[in-house]
Amino acid sequence: MNEPVIDLASIGAVVFDTDGVVTDTARGHAAAWKHVFDAFLRGRSAPFDIRDDYLRHVDGRPRLDGVRTFLASRGIGVPEGGPDDEPGAPTVHGLGLAKDQIFIAQVDKYGVAAFPSTVALLHELRRRGARTAAVSASLHGRRLVTAAGVAHLFDLVVDGNDAALMNLPGKPHPALFLEAVRRLALPAAGAAVVDAALPGVQAGGKGGFGLVVAVTRDSPDDAAALAGHGAHVVVPDLGELSVRGRVLPLRA
Repeated sequence: MNEPVIDLASIGAVVFDTDGVVTDTARGHAAAWKHVFDAFLRGRSAPFDIRDDYLRHVDGRPRLDGVRTFLASRGIGVPEGGPDDEPGAPTVHGLGLAKDQIFIAQVDKYGVAAFPSTVALLHELRRRGARTAAVSASLHGRRLVTAAGVAHLFDLVVDGNDAALMNLPGKPHPALFLEAVRRLALPAAGAAVVDAALPGVQAGGKGGFGLVVAVTRDSPDDAAALAGHGAHVVVPDLGELSVRGRVLPLRA
């Protein structure tokens, strides 16, 4: 395993996944999924495991892909439905809409917090001239970054709205990360990806990024699996990650 450092001699930009890396929202997503899936699964299958099922089948994926992937893991098929379905209807869209409704209600009620160690790292990267981007599969990615008060620390945000507009596949495909570095006008080999979910780590490896950092904040037992699927560096928190060097010209 490599030293937990971002060396700006070779890395000119860092692309951060949002949920669980920048914003403390992964637990809210998981709780919303559990509420929706447990209601649907009653009498059909065992309840949704808020840790294992979330990390394996839902985390880091577009919302509808999360529904499809999780239900497939239980051998359950439902109709696709459409965006006009009633939230909670037994369709891919209906279940996804119900989850979105619950999650946004939580955000509106409790707000969004950014991880202090991530904020400190962002300040340090920008002080040293590195460019930064936030990526989220969620349609609410920009809203969450803004609500957390950290939008000014990113050069750009690529979220689920961009993915839908450009028909970009979700993780573990690297399309979202690659779109971020395309907009930053940098090659993937000259950028780093930071993610807390296996699909994101896999996407960083598939995209040919120069550095893939995995954060195991809520899942320390997953360090070996993340390293085995493409993470160059695995840290329990971004406070463990240091920055070396400087990118010129220095950003103001």
